Amino acid sequence: MDSFINSAYAQVAGAAGGSQSMLSALMLPVLLLVVFYFLLIRPQNKRAKEQREMLSKVASGDEVATTGGILGKVLDVGEQFVTLEIASGVNIKLQKFQIAQVLPKGTVKSA
Repeated sequence: MDSFINSAYAQVAGAAGGSQSMLSALMLPVLLLVVFYFLLIRPQNKRAKEQREMLSKVASGDEVATTGGILGKVLDVGEQFVTLEIASGVNIKLQKFQIAQVLPKGTVKSA
């Protein structure tokens, strides 16, 4: 009869410790999500916002560099496309999102 009582005590003691391990098991994924947000998602959203703002401010006469490494002067800005002059009399049309950065004035002539 004593063997039944001992096993009952063991089950009660194990149940109390189980809720503690359950809480710690749920904390790890939550902690990982917080770390991913601050290290990956938030900086990426910030860079995307800066890129959108930069593209909205591109105007005719600006000197830009494309993602392909082409330097040029903006001749015409449309809703989705931009016309660049990459050499004297050589114009190309490219999608607006391909502009990587706006350069200071005079950069294209010195390059």
